Amino acid sequence: MQKIIQSILSVSLLLLTLHLWADTVHPLKYDDVFHLELVTDPQVNAKGEQVVFVRNWMDRQTDRRRMALWIMNTDGSSMQPLTQTENNASSPRWSPDQQRIAYVQDGQIHVLWLDSGRSVQISQLPHAPNNLMWSPDGKWLSFSMFTPKSSPAPVTLPGKPANATWAKPPIYIDSMQYRADGAGYLPSGFRHHYMIAADGGSAIQLTDGDYNHSGELSWQADGKAVYFSANRREQAYRAPVNSAIYRLELENRQVDVVYDPDGPASQPMLSPDGKLIAFLGFPDRKLAHQASRLYVMNVDGSNVRALTDDLDRHINAFQWQSNNRGLYIQFDDKGLGQIALQPLRGNREVLVQDLGGVSYSRPYSGGQFSVADNGYIAYTQASTNRPAELAMQHRRSQRTLTNFNADLLFKRTIGRVEEIWYDSSIDDEKIHGWIMYPPGFDSSKKYPLILEIHGGPHTAYGPVFAMELQLMAAQGYVVLYTNPRGSTSYGEDFANLIHHNYPSHDYNDLMDGVDAVIARGYIDEDELFVTGGSGGGVLTTWTIGHTDRFAAAAAINPVINWYSFVLNADMYNYFTQYWFPGLPWDIPEHYLKYSPISYVGNVSTPTMLFTGESDYRTPISETEQYYQALQLRGIETAMVRIPDASHSLHARPSNLMAKPAYVIHWFERYRKSNKD
Repeated sequence: MQKIIQSILSVSLLLLTLHLWADTVHPLKYDDVFHLELVTDPQVNAKGEQVVFVRNWMDRQTDRRRMALWIMNTDGSSMQPLTQTENNASSPRWSPDQQRIAYVQDGQIHVLWLDSGRSVQISQLPHAPNNLMWSPDGKWLSFSMFTPKSSPAPVTLPGKPANATWAKPPIYIDSMQYRADGAGYLPSGFRHHYMIAADGGSAIQLTDGDYNHSGELSWQADGKAVYFSANRREQAYRAPVNSAIYRLELENRQVDVVYDPDGPASQPMLSPDGKLIAFLGFPDRKLAHQASRLYVMNVDGSNVRALTDDLDRHINAFQWQSNNRGLYIQFDDKGLGQIALQPLRGNREVLVQDLGGVSYSRPYSGGQFSVADNGYIAYTQASTNRPAELAMQHRRSQRTLTNFNADLLFKRTIGRVEEIWYDSSIDDEKIHGWIMYPPGFDSSKKYPLILEIHGGPHTAYGPVFAMELQLMAAQGYVVLYTNPRGSTSYGEDFANLIHHNYPSHDYNDLMDGVDAVIARGYIDEDELFVTGGSGGGVLTTWTIGHTDRFAAAAAINPVINWYSFVLNADMYNYFTQYWFPGLPWDIPEHYLKYSPISYVGNVSTPTMLFTGESDYRTPISETEQYYQALQLRGIETAMVRIPDASHSLHARPSNLMAKPAYVIHWFERYRKSNKD
């Protein structure tokens, strides 16, 4: 009896402890970034019985995001790993007979046989493959891969003695696209399509020429031809958005143009019956934001027609229905991912409205999905309190299948997120935003406010998980994030209100958001702070050049001088054509009018700048210009440089941790209590 009583008391004590823990606020800690997990690239099999997906986790020892393949039944049962955690595996693709799964692991193609559980590496590739696809008969796998092109130096220097040690030779560059963010200075070569036998062998190159070929191949049902999209025009880099659809005969490698519009035609996909091709595109009007529409045409390129002209949303991805009657489409609406069934004839039906969660650092929209022949949809599910989990939808029934962040949610209190709409002070636009509250929020108290501004500028935030913002809220700050004019997912007109006019009235939209939150009564107006990355860094520096209401600012990888930016950024051939009405030397006054550096003489706000040293999208030279200008003016400033980091600062978990930690460090210096 005594043992029974002791057991009851032990259980009661445990329950009481759990209850007390649940009722206590436990804010996130910076190194909780290593506890994050998320689902990406869910691939449901044709019968809708099983789904394979990529399980992503953070490795504290290597400071890297790691990936492994897992599989489970679509009813939520029998979840198990397919690959080992010490290897990085991605891009799982079901074979046509559903008995094998091809995937990429550590830069090579592997195939796993489900009946035996055995996997084998079938390739020996010199470069990592992308866009893995099976042929209809299951005998081949197609992929794209960088292919070097020999470019001998135009000059040979004489006089080098045998065994002499000279400096490294000069590097000769004469191409327009010579470096890229995240890749650095590019080797000479192009991306081409290949195929390899599914049971192993040598890779066969399918395309050639001095053109880049990307995206998946779409196979003809008899396996004799493939369709692809590429920009194979002369001087292709001078027309950076243009592309056409081509047909490639595999036997003789003949390439024929199927459709070549004035603008892009991308992601061609044959219908299951082989009669139609669906693709994405738009007529190029040289606007800063142009939303891709879904088109279909006959397989010979005739009878082109748009299916989503009435939607006014950018189509991100699509997949054919197995019965050829329509397509499943993915788009963002008001900051949140949607999946809809778009028939060839008839009304569109939205099926999923919580797609997203794969951008776990900041609350960007987006997501991934796949559909079985019977209509089962596997997708990444968005939530404000965790990164993407795996979910299934079928016949209006929805179910979340994974709970990989349960341990983090048990021990930490996640900040609550509230949706808001408010009026623009300059016109009749309605502006959308969200308020993230610190854990344990009490509306009777006063809190400091952080305005966090998204980049792009043609992107969108949404009600999805954002570790960086959550870490700031965990330090006792209310965080406001909004979608000012220029943001996507509200229609082309709204996005292009800043066309050749950025930054401008998007600044007013941001200030109106701050005013709307202050009006609620729980914000200390002497403790307002502003931060943002990339385009958000632009607007941060623009803001402090136009107001002194903020106690401190933190500009993350900003652009502060459009003239120097377009002559240093990796995508300069795009920016000069689509973001500006002319070249900088022809209209310098326009470039300077919209450059934050032009207003640096007005700045009195203490400002921290934070940028990756290997950022080629918004090069660190922009940060250095602004830092030196503020130093010359005697404004309190600091520069934080991240070694080896590109524009995607959160790629290493420790940098994901460092960014909000430095922002909070800077803001804390200028809190009232710390200044007194």
